[in-house]
Amino acid sequence: MKGHKPRPGRGCGYALPLPIAVLMCSAFFFLGYYVSLSNNQEIVVENDVNRINRQKLLENGEGVLAEYGVTGDDKLNIIPFQVLSWKPRALLFPGFANKLQCETIIALAKTRLSPSGLALRKGESVDATKDVRTSSGTFLSSSQDKTGTLRWVEERMAKATMIPKEHGEAFNVLRYEIGQKYNSHYDVFNPAEYGPQKSQRMASFLLYLSDVEEGGETMFPFENYQNMNIGYDYKQCMGLRVKPKQGDALLFYSMFPNGTFDAAALHGSCPVASGEKWVATKWIRDSMDR
Repeated sequence: MKGHKPRPGRGCGYALPLPIAVLMCSAFFFLGYYVSLSNNQEIVVENDVNRINRQKLLENGEGVLAEYGVTGDDKLNIIPFQVLSWKPRALLFPGFANKLQCETIIALAKTRLSPSGLALRKGESVDATKDVRTSSGTFLSSSQDKTGTLRWVEERMAKATMIPKEHGEAFNVLRYEIGQKYNSHYDVFNPAEYGPQKSQRMASFLLYLSDVEEGGETMFPFENYQNMNIGYDYKQCMGLRVKPKQGDALLFYSMFPNGTFDAAALHGSCPVASGEKWVATKWIRDSMDR
């Protein structure tokens, strides 16, 4: 019986000996893979370069402007922020204002301070609640500031929140000295406790005007709905705590988009242990009616 000669392989469509065909097909496969990988890397690098270039343009406020409407802006607004919590919705805007702006607001408020007031529930008295809020403060509108600093803060605040500045109350500028604090509370007014309300404080914007050596944090004891069933006394400093830093701003929402109150928005000011705390608060209403 005659032996059969090896049949030539038809590697990649050509009549070649089988070993050579396998070798050539493998070479073409790896060459194609390498080219494909290189192209993908080039695309990724190109995308990264485009993203970086666009980011640089954004930071410099150059180019990349979209068509804008009658009430829009002809420039980019770069306001960095960090989401601190979704329950409640809370954001920190680092470096929202500069040192000079903060000191200008302090100087404007310093000669107008008086003991901070407190909205009373039905049946409460001033004497019975005098230990709840122990800071001193004053209300200031932007029209009282000839330097234009408060107006600048107001306008930047409106852009950060996308809520027209007309919804904001006057600034409540507060000073906390050693030992002074504000027990945990809500900024909304429950009609069952405070009577009928024309509007509600849907959000609060705090601009920290000074650093605090120790203490003075803004606290959210019920963040993520924790600590709600432990018999909390509304005095203890616990939960999420935001340390004041001059120029930083804190925004949090006391209401959901559907208009109901967020129980996680309970908040307070921890006692100042060392130094002094200055903060400018603007309450933002869901309606321009007061």
